[in-house]
Parts: sequence; C-alpha cells; structure tokens
Amino acid sequence: MDLAGVTRHEPVTVEAGRRAAVIAPVLYRDERPHILFTKRADHLGEHPGQMSFPGGGREPADTDLQATALRESNEEIGLRPEEVSFHGQLDDILTVTDYAVTPFVATIPDREYDPDHREVAEIAALAVDELTDRSNYESELRDHPKYGEIRLHFFHVDGYTVWGATGRMLVQLLELTTEWEVPPEVDRVVDPDADYPV
Repeated sequence: MDLAGVTRHEPVTVEAGRRAAVIAPVLYRDERPHILFTKRADHLGEHPGQMSFPGGGREPADTDLQATALRESNEEIGLRPEEVSFHGQLDDILTVTDYAVTPFVATIPDREYDPDHREVAEIAALAVDELTDRSNYESELRDHPKYGEIRLHFFHVDGYTVWGATGRMLVQLLELTTEWEVPPEVDRVVDPDADYPV
C-alpha cells in the first residue's frame, strides 16, 4: 500500500448545504496494512449497522473540515489528534442524506480504541490484502430515484460488509494506493427496489 498516491491526488470537491468529514485510518498490524472502520450502532437514524469511517457533521466551532474529522474521530473511537498523520484526501462524496463528505486519509497507531457506544457498535481493522482479494468483492448496478443509474460496491471481509458511501470512498483509496482496480463488469443488474445483499 503506497499512500503517496493519496498525497499526489488532487481531490474533487463539491458544495452542499450540509458538510461532514471522515478519516480513512490506515494502521499496520504485523507489518500488514489494515484500514479501520466503525460499525454504526443499530439505533441510529441514518445508516444503522453500516460500516463507516470515523467522522461526522461539521459544527460551527470547527475551524475547517480536517478539524471536524479529528473532533468526530476523537468522540467516536477515542483517536487523539496528536496520533494522526495525514497524507491527503479523497474526492468529496455526496450521500443519499444530502451531505457532502470530505474523506481524509491518515495513518494511526495500532492500538485498542474506545468506541462511543451511543454511535459505534464495533471497531474493525480489515486487512488491505483481503479487501483487494477479488473473491471478497462484488458490485451491482441499479437505478436510484434521485441519482439515476449507480454502481454499488460491496467488500466482504471477516464477516463485515463495507458498502454505500464508505464503499465508494474505499474504492478510490484502494485504486490510489494499490494495484487493485474496479472490475470493468458488474456482477449483476438489479431492480431499483431489489434487496441489498447485506
């Protein structure tokens, strides 16, 4: 995993009424790169139970979006700002909940983190070599009522599934830092109201 690809990347930014920021945290465990995710608590109103990067909505007191990502990550998993080494950022993502999310990529220590169980059910560090294993990936094409035809990405590792907006961010992160690329063909085309495979 070569994070210089993120450092060289010129991120595409978007404007939206509501702003948020997340950290895509990379850590090294037994010399293998892993990416840390949170599993959102089931009682949350937006995206319950989904895998996410730590982060959240911008508050008026935040000096910038990087400060938002640091504050929210500290609140959600106990990641201290002085532990974070930023490498760059990915393209902004527009979510179905009308947030423009700015993803920052950073390395963090491999230690035990403390989830705020009001928001985070679990913390999981997933190995990059398993995320890039083609047998752990699938995608589908469906029509979205607002955004039209979209391709959804699903990464299945260690009993977790990363998909949705976080899956889109993960695709770009892996393409910038590894030799993995999105397969040209989708695995299936589904009806707009088809169940999700998670």
